[in-house]
Amino acid sequence: MRVTFLGSGTSTGVPVLTCSCPVCVSADPRDRRLRPSIWIEWQGASILVDTSTDLREQALRRGIGRVDAVLYTHAHADHILGLDELRLYNWRQRGCVPAYGSRPALDALRRTFWYVFEDVPVGGGKPEIDCRLVDGPFPLLGRTVVPVPLLHGPQEILGYRIGRFAYLTDASRIPERSYDLLGGLEVLVLNALRRRPHPTHFHLEAALAEASRIGAVHTILTHLGHEMPHQEVSESLPAGVSLAHDGLSFLLDEAGEGR
Repeated sequence: MRVTFLGSGTSTGVPVLTCSCPVCVSADPRDRRLRPSIWIEWQGASILVDTSTDLREQALRRGIGRVDAVLYTHAHADHILGLDELRLYNWRQRGCVPAYGSRPALDALRRTFWYVFEDVPVGGGKPEIDCRLVDGPFPLLGRTVVPVPLLHGPQEILGYRIGRFAYLTDASRIPERSYDLLGGLEVLVLNALRRRPHPTHFHLEAALAEASRIGAVHTILTHLGHEMPHQEVSESLPAGVSLAHDGLSFLLDEAGEGR
């Protein structure tokens, strides 16, 4: 299984419009961050986690030629606004794309992209989406996907686990019942927005505390804002923890071993 970071940034992306802070003007390419999303591949499967605002650019950069399913974490703009790009995959694949999510997330997709789900003139085309409710573990193209309930401020959202890999973004708290779903991980991806506390996202100290409690072999921090210079923060991290950057890719073998 291969995991690729399509975007490691926060809702604004980095650089942030109108900002000239050191990270926004940085020459380090790792400080340029599209909105948060990952691409997961295994034999016969090409899966997106969220359709970010930047999906078109992300797909062109990484050469994503097929999308077999989308796993939605929640329905905030930076995680869903690329949904319309899926119509190109519908045309190429001659079929709809399954979209998995919680009931609130799917209901929000139907409101935001009303024209996709209503009988309206097609014009230049519209995405063909098959909404599938996630209310427990489910099979997906030969593997089992385990939803991990999280809190994003007061909002309930989902992370996802496949094998010994888990992707948890936009969380500000992990409910006690969810820790039982996170044992024995090889790679954990966890959000760490900035160094100062934030009401709806883990900041760096909180993310490191969660990483220590969960105890994955390796933790990668994502959903990074413009207060997180890649080189400087990386040098401060404990062993077994690193920062994501756009384009970062790694393999896990069938037993879940990262390399």
